[in-house]
Amino acid sequence: MFSRLSCLLAVLTSLVAGTAGVYAGTLDQILEKGKVRIAVVQDLSPWGFLNTNLEPEGFDIDVAKHLAKQLGVELELVPTISANRIPFLQTDKVDIVIAALGANPDRAKSIWFSSAYALLYSGVFASKDIDISSYADLAGKTVGVARGNTEDLLISSLAPADAKIMRFEDNATTISAWMTGQTEVLVNTNTTAAEIAKSNPEKNIESKITIIRSPLYMGVTKGNDDLLRWINVFILHSKLNGDLSKITEKWFGEPMPADLPTL
Repeated sequence: MFSRLSCLLAVLTSLVAGTAGVYAGTLDQILEKGKVRIAVVQDLSPWGFLNTNLEPEGFDIDVAKHLAKQLGVELELVPTISANRIPFLQTDKVDIVIAALGANPDRAKSIWFSSAYALLYSGVFASKDIDISSYADLAGKTVGVARGNTEDLLISSLAPADAKIMRFEDNATTISAWMTGQTEVLVNTNTTAAEIAKSNPEKNIESKITIIRSPLYMGVTKGNDDLLRWINVFILHSKLNGDLSKITEKWFGEPMPADLPTL
């Protein structure tokens, strides 16, 4: 009898422990321990990088700090690389991922995604004093793009026939051509444009046309419903009060888009 009872208790203990491990990092657990663990990249400026003092800095870092402040808990930043963002959630190394993470149906089999909090996009960029509001305005202008990438394929089909598309062998050469005036227009990402604006503000680079939008999302463990709901309220509140837009202005020089998707 004693042996059977001992076995039953052992099984129940194992089940309880297993259940607790499934949703490690729930909202209640985070609030109880007073700390939230957030995965961030540190090799992808301006989303996350190490500054000259070897301290983490960037758009996602600022968002993570703001989230922890709204939660009222201590923030533990957990450095990760892109390949480890989802595994870090699955192995309970972090509670939330805020690391330039895009959503797709395959990834959604492994983790849950929040509403979008930021936007990575490819677009047409030029100096503020160049008037471009449509693809037709590229007529007669020199347009620089890296050969064979997605932007090249799209701008080739969207630009008018008399646009002078100049294709370069890599991204660095494409940027250099625009910086030195070989091209009037740069087709690239808003991340690249933000880096140019930061290091060369006199170039007055600005976004003219958005070609492809790639919204970014926060990630949590599958089934972690309470935490996901809180994060979505946090994102909504931060949109409405302008906090997310301030962070976007700081790192990208433009306000946060008003039409980011919600999930």
